[in-house]
Amino acid sequence: MTAADNQTFGLVCGHHHLYSSLARGMPAPPRTPTGFQEILELVWWRLDCALDLDLIEWSAKLGALNALESGCTAIVDHHESPKAIEGSLSVIADACAEVGVRVNCAYGVTDRHGPAGAAAGLAENERFLSSGGRGMVGIHAAFTCSDDTIAAAADLAARHGVGVHVHVAEGPADTWQQLRGHTADDWWLVHGVHLPDDHDLRGTIVHNPRSNMNNAVGYAQPRRFTNPVALGTDGIGADMLDEFRVAFVRAREADVTVTPDVMWDWLATARSVFPETTGDIVTWTYDVMDPWRLAYTTQIAPTEVVIDGEVVLADGRPTRVDGDEIKAKAAEAATRLFARL
Repeated sequence: MTAADNQTFGLVCGHHHLYSSLARGMPAPPRTPTGFQEILELVWWRLDCALDLDLIEWSAKLGALNALESGCTAIVDHHESPKAIEGSLSVIADACAEVGVRVNCAYGVTDRHGPAGAAAGLAENERFLSSGGRGMVGIHAAFTCSDDTIAAAADLAARHGVGVHVHVAEGPADTWQQLRGHTADDWWLVHGVHLPDDHDLRGTIVHNPRSNMNNAVGYAQPRRFTNPVALGTDGIGADMLDEFRVAFVRAREADVTVTPDVMWDWLATARSVFPETTGDIVTWTYDVMDPWRLAYTTQIAPTEVVIDGEVVLADGRPTRVDGDEIKAKAAEAATRLFARL
């Protein structure tokens, strides 16, 4: 907390998919998915294959704008666009910088598109990090990668002194054992729903309660882990106060003794990736930004956001960009994307 009761530090989204910002309103899949695997195959893996660099740009700008309008000043992003890999992370980073929001980028390496696709993903992570980009090395998930690809991604991350950003045990089919022996404390382990308590993986568990409920994969019960726990949205916007509330009531459903202070601490964990957000100042429409009050108070919005000493949101509107123009151009981009689907 900062000096004033209606102010907080900048909030951080611990796991986002900015490429999904255009997905709202997308055409229905060929058939109704009946489980997690089919949700991936019929929705998200069709969407990421339809992306080009222009669509990625407008999706990232819209996602960054939505984050800023929610008091979120930094995003840990995980990206995939199998037909537009090279340069994609720079497009995302530049789009977020234009809006004024920090981003940590990673390309999710996978063997779903063969050895050439995996090599291209590794190359994009290498290119971005070598050029000075702020990021991690991405792995889609262990169950879509060979052992060699996982080892190559872990080695690349270690050489650049960064962590690996990977989906872990999100659904029953999402095996995780291949990650053993590779993880480190700076790894970003997303979901962990089906991890056992004694999984022995090092890194931060990133809990995405709304997404887990939406995909019917189960409750991660993140309080059972000895790992640090952070909060993400898995691409469903970047309203971290709202995700904090969902995390609280989801935990409360299982254990009525849980207090919102626990989830407030989770909200702060992702600052390990963006320590400078403690210098950001977000002024809110609510008078007292206290976890117990916020857990039961909705419709709270930022009126001003200061990042690195610059006012990037004033009177609820962005100062660096024309928010209405971004939303209009993003809507046009979404129309093009939907036509491909």
